[in-house]
This record gives sequence, structure tokens and C-alpha cells, in this order.
Amino acid sequence: MTEKLWGGRFQKTAEEWVDEFGASIGFDRELVLEDLEGSTAHVKMLGKCGILTQEETEVILGGLEKLKEKAKADELEYSVELEDIHLNLEKKLTDDIGPVGGKLHTGRSRNDQVATDMHLYLKERTKEIIALTEDFQKAILEQAEAHVETLAPGYTHLQRAQPVSFAHHLMAYFWMLERDKGRFTDSLKRIDLSPLGAGALAGTTFPIDRHYSAELLGFAGVYENSMDAVSDRDFIVEFLSASSLLMAHLSRLAEEIILWSSQEFGFIELDDAFSTGSSIMPQKKNPDMAELIRGKTGRVYGNLIGLLTTLKGLPLAYNKDMQEDKEGMFDTVQTVTGSLRIFAGMIRTMTVNADVMEQEVSKDFSNATELADYLAAKGMPFREAHEVTGKLVFTCIQKGCVLKDLSLSDMQEESTLIEEDIYDVLAPVAAVRRRNSYGGTGFDQVRVQIGKAKEVLGQTVTKN
Repeated sequence: MTEKLWGGRFQKTAEEWVDEFGASIGFDRELVLEDLEGSTAHVKMLGKCGILTQEETEVILGGLEKLKEKAKADELEYSVELEDIHLNLEKKLTDDIGPVGGKLHTGRSRNDQVATDMHLYLKERTKEIIALTEDFQKAILEQAEAHVETLAPGYTHLQRAQPVSFAHHLMAYFWMLERDKGRFTDSLKRIDLSPLGAGALAGTTFPIDRHYSAELLGFAGVYENSMDAVSDRDFIVEFLSASSLLMAHLSRLAEEIILWSSQEFGFIELDDAFSTGSSIMPQKKNPDMAELIRGKTGRVYGNLIGLLTTLKGLPLAYNKDMQEDKEGMFDTVQTVTGSLRIFAGMIRTMTVNADVMEQEVSKDFSNATELADYLAAKGMPFREAHEVTGKLVFTCIQKGCVLKDLSLSDMQEESTLIEEDIYDVLAPVAAVRRRNSYGGTGFDQVRVQIGKAKEVLGQTVTKN
């Protein structure tokens, strides 16, 4: 059995299954490069402060560099008996360079070490998610530019409401993603702090320079309180919260993609690369990637609730409960990055059946508001105009037609304010074009919106 690096105080060893239950190496090995990066900065700081000799510093740094090369080549093996990534790496270092490797841990604890690792890890992954979110926004912009004047049914309560520009519908998700991106960007201010040097909870008696090690690691600052430094997991909670909102938005769009690609809607067709077939029904083309993203949203929510529950009621400073902070974080990173990559590709390659959507808006009552607005513009109180329009819709239902099919005399039975020009007003394309209020679905306003979106991204998206 491997001797514990912390075992001096203990007279008995744990049974193997107890070691396995308490070990985190099965998942925190994900932090191997961050752990080595943190150790490298820590050793350089110890050398600068005269806590290690120049020779000791160089020997340890050389050993850490060799471990980095092996880690990148996936050549490292890990032991459950050594519990976590920190002790595994320290043991390998000591085996390679001798007892001087034991000086690596001078002036720090696994408590500030693991916190540093997670700050480093989450800082880079958050930047990656911001970049992937922006790429997804570009995919939306590309489709929006191609479909500014493509008409589509707009819905409330999943009932036909008013015709809209399909680009306008897509751009709603662009702005959701922009808010998501803003939340991740803002969270970097809390992630970009160094806990290194806080020790177990109270700092250290060694004359270390925490600001120097933070500078080496690229952190913007350090925690001001050592107890807060080792016990803070707010930055992970905030990441999981931002991820949950992002997944909520992806799930909403996934639901629409699933509906739009069904035979009942037929508004779009997904590329084969983002669809699957049935093992028994050869005609099927299932939107499985969209369904998976919709389903995986629940696990991201679960990771957020799980960590909040773990942290609730924990006394300061570090507690073993906090070992449960990592798996949910790793899982969320994997889920979010995968979902963003898939969605960007799915939107870029989908075929928009513009003719199908335009046919649909010509055979429903989504232009009823146009008639009510028409009457209101002629001086009729809107509530009265609403009632008149409702009666004409009922007449259409009885006749099995839509508003544009009613004769002028039929309409004038309800109001003599209605004239021949009503048929131009009821045309779906006119209904969309006329909604030219700022942020509305009018074609000119959608083009303004796309221009604003390009400014936000700081680049020009070429039209398909």
C-alpha cells in the first residue's frame, strides 16, 4: 500500500473501499495541467522570495516541466491511494527528482491549491464558452440576413398570432445569447482572483508574495481574506447559474427546431449531420441533436442545485463536502460547449422552407390585428374595432374562409368604415412591413437590428 503523504499522525490505514470513496482522482485529474501551472508559479515565487535556493527552484521546475510533457502526452498514471491530483503529482515529482520535491508544498495547502486550479480551469473554459456563444450568434446572423423578407407565423400560446419576419424570430435568440455572453463575461471578474498562498485557511508564516504568484498565473488580483479564498465557491455557482440560463435559451430554440422540422410544420429541414433515423421506421428523420440539448438542460440545472445544496450551511473554512464542486462543473462545461458547437452547425446548415411558411401565413387569421388597427386609425375606439374584427373572424369560420376572402359587402355589414383598400392592408407582407416601430418585425427595422448586432460582434457577417 502506498504511504500517505499526510500519514504521520495516523496509526491505522483506511480500508481500500474507504480510500476509493474519499478519493477524487477519478475526476480531478481533469485539472492536471492547471495543477502543474499553479505549482510552477508557486515554486518561482518561493525562489524569488528566498524560501527556496536557486538550485532547488531550478530542480523542481525541471521536474514539473517533465510532468507537464507527460501530462500533455497522456502518459501519467494515477493512484486512488494518493487520493487527488495534488498528491499524485507531488509523489511523481518526488520520485523523479528526490526529496527536494517535497519542498514544493512549502507555504501552501491543498485547500488553496485546489481552489487555484479551479480558478485557472474555469477562467479558460469561460472564455471558450464566450467564444462559442459568439460563433453561434454569427450562425444566427447568417440565417437572419438571408431571410429578412421571409414571412413566418408568429405565435403566442403556440397559437397563430401575427405574421413576422423569420429573421426577426431568429434574432430574438441572438439577443438572448448576447445577455448570456454578458453574464459569462461579467463572471470573469470573480473568477480572475488568486487564492494561492492562502494556505489551509490562515495564510502562512513563510514570507511569500501572493501578488507575484498571481501575476505569474495571469490573475487580475488576489483574495483579500485567506479564509474566504479557500472556502469561496461563488465563482462556480455563478458559472453554473449563467450556464443554466444559457441552456434554458438553447432548450427553447431546440423545442422550436423540433416543431419546425416536423411534418406538421415543415418550416425547416435539418442537415443529415444533425439528424438520426429510426431502427424500425425507414422514413424517419429525427431531430435528435436538438432533443438531446433540450434534455441535457436538466442536468445543468441539477449541477447548479447540487452545488448550492452542498454549500448551504457549511462553516468556514474548507470542508470535504467541497470535493463535490468539481464533477458538476466539469459536466456543465462539457455539456455547454458541446451544445453550442452543435447548435451553431445545426443553424448554419438548416434549410429554411420559406414557401411553406409564407403559404401558412396567407391562410390563417394572424392578420386580424391589421383590420382592428385599420378601423382604429379611422377613428373607431380600439375596443370597438376589436369586437368588429372578432365578429368578422367568426363569419369567416362559419364560411370556411379567411378575412381576405370575405367580400367588401360582408365586411361593411359590420362597419361602413371598411373600404376597398382593406385588402392591401390584410396582405401578410404588408402586415409585417408596417410594423416599423423600433425593435419591431418590419423589414426595415429588422435590417437596423441586424446592423446593431454586427456592431455588437464587431464584424461583418456575409450573406449566404
